[in-house]
Amino acid sequence: MRVGFRVLTKYGYSLVVLVLAGLTNAQQLETVSSTQVNGRVPANANTSDAPKSANEGSILTRKDARTITLKIPAPRGQIVDRMGEPLAQNEVAYQVSLQFEQFQDVDRDYIVSWARERMGRLNGLVEILYEKTDEELYAHYKDRRWLPLYVSSQIREKEAKLIEPKLGSGLVLSPVYRRVYPEDGLAAHILGYAGSVGKLPTGPINYNEPLWEESEGRAGLEKLYDRQLTGEAGMKRLLFDEKGNKLLEEQVKRPRPGGTVVTTLNLKWQKLAEKVLRKGCERGAFVVIDVITGEVLVMASRPTFDLNVFIPGISSEDFKALQDDPGIPLFGRAFQSAYPPASSYKPVVALAALNDGVVAEFSEVYCPAAIKIGKHTFKNWSKNPEGNINVKRALARSCNTWFYQVGIDVGPSSFLGLSRRLGMGKKSGLPLIGETSGLIPTNEWMLKNERRRILDGDTANMSIGQGSLLASPLQVAQMMAGIGNGGALPKLSLVSQVQDTRGRVVKSMVPERRNWLGVDRIAVEIVREGMQDVVEKGYGTGKSGRLSYTSLAGKTGTAQWGPPRLNQRLAWFAGFLPADNPRYSFAVLYEGKPGEAVSGGRKAAPMVRSFFEPLEDEIKETIAPPMKALVVGEEGVDREGLNIGGADVLKAIPLDEFDFEDAQRAIPIDESDLEGEEVSEGFTDGE
Repeated sequence: MRVGFRVLTKYGYSLVVLVLAGLTNAQQLETVSSTQVNGRVPANANTSDAPKSANEGSILTRKDARTITLKIPAPRGQIVDRMGEPLAQNEVAYQVSLQFEQFQDVDRDYIVSWARERMGRLNGLVEILYEKTDEELYAHYKDRRWLPLYVSSQIREKEAKLIEPKLGSGLVLSPVYRRVYPEDGLAAHILGYAGSVGKLPTGPINYNEPLWEESEGRAGLEKLYDRQLTGEAGMKRLLFDEKGNKLLEEQVKRPRPGGTVVTTLNLKWQKLAEKVLRKGCERGAFVVIDVITGEVLVMASRPTFDLNVFIPGISSEDFKALQDDPGIPLFGRAFQSAYPPASSYKPVVALAALNDGVVAEFSEVYCPAAIKIGKHTFKNWSKNPEGNINVKRALARSCNTWFYQVGIDVGPSSFLGLSRRLGMGKKSGLPLIGETSGLIPTNEWMLKNERRRILDGDTANMSIGQGSLLASPLQVAQMMAGIGNGGALPKLSLVSQVQDTRGRVVKSMVPERRNWLGVDRIAVEIVREGMQDVVEKGYGTGKSGRLSYTSLAGKTGTAQWGPPRLNQRLAWFAGFLPADNPRYSFAVLYEGKPGEAVSGGRKAAPMVRSFFEPLEDEIKETIAPPMKALVVGEEGVDREGLNIGGADVLKAIPLDEFDFEDAQRAIPIDESDLEGEEVSEGFTDGE
């Protein structure tokens, strides 16, 4: 018997065809006699032979004989929250496919008619049918009839079960992996979405081409962690005889799923934050950070969008609708937006002044209703003078004239430098696409953009969080985490672990400090007490954010932003809790409508209360003081002389000092934090 080899390379691959001269059909089947096809042994198979691989299959050179090797795309890895709850995962979906028969001596018209008749059965059965030209139908039969031709969009298993009995011959349900986001639009701007790498090939069948369209990350964590989430493809071989009958289908290599990305997000808290935003505003953001570890627990933006509309692909009409939506749902306000931080920035100025000795805890500054700087008058939100007040009352009352004067005295280089150590004016370093760096101006920036150096009027405006200052809600929450921590700015994290397919941790986050603040701890305590007065005192501007079960330190803020003709304002409430031993920092932004009267105390602070009150049990458990440490001593006597079972029972051991290492432009106006108060205008020297 003669065996010849021919290598075909016309289509960019090599296919070795074994020409076995003189073999009958019966002899040919014997080469795969013991291999079951679809769970059944062929009727004319000789089961006495040892199993054969598809690699060993012998076929004739007739046009219907084929050995086909296909790639099985691997399921994409999961993205989960800190407790393992799924945020992005996979499910098995189905597509209706045409499965051509092996016709003998039929013409093009017959094949097209055969396909059209079967596709006509799908009208009313599936929502989206793919348009196929006559040429596409015939070309598929001519070159690829051994493989199914997908003619519908992906449908879920429940729908597939309903239509399966109605399909009839020539139509089959082909299973595929489908990306799914169980919580729809939850954390959409962070997670991103996956999309098809490209359409399936046409023309002659290539070696190792995919069974269905492969996917890749297109935005967010899906894109940034695409390599870790992408699994390892499997391999499948099919063997057909000269009549086109399938003789063998075997899985040569199983696909291996991608790894798991474990985020720091708390799914329960994220859900609650997005619910609070839905009820409290049309546009806004909510961020919560662990002050100790730097973990981002919540990062919500409103409005959001349903990630599932992008799976497996979004129509141009639907995408344009998202782009044209006036709420800009594709824009992640929590980290992509740059707003004037307004009075939420005042604790930074107060901390710099205390740290530099410009003011002391009980020193007082006279605060009139307005002061004149250069040729311009800078007003407080109140028409009445505040009198002589100290730093804590200045924070609680959000007195602009106090901060104008103190800000000029301490100097912009001091409080702007502290701002940078608190993470403002630069990106957070989190795996986020499109994150803003905000703006903390320098003299160089002012010369380039405003054609002047920083003047006293600029300093006065920046001391109340306006003028050229810009920050995202994420940056404001990070700033509060630094003040809450007191000694260092924690390095933020959004992904705590990356696990491989077997659950082994291949990458893990370790809490780190980002910057040493270099501020006096007593100064930090004074600022914390002033921020607590914002919420706890009757004259504070953030009374509506007060919690029933723990103390909260906060700062309200209100600013005008955007084009003057829109008369649009923002409301802030940012801070940390508990006030005396901070564990969680937060920032809430309320983006007002044009012409809407807003203030931090009326719009933003109530949302903070609505978020933290339902979490009472969880937070109380977290902030509870730790158990006393049990230290075994050599003498068996504790340091207070109490012998308890041969162990030293020590009370709080003082710890050593931490080893710290050395969008839109704001329209500069003053702000009103109190309900019903009028916003007064202020101007810089250069305007």
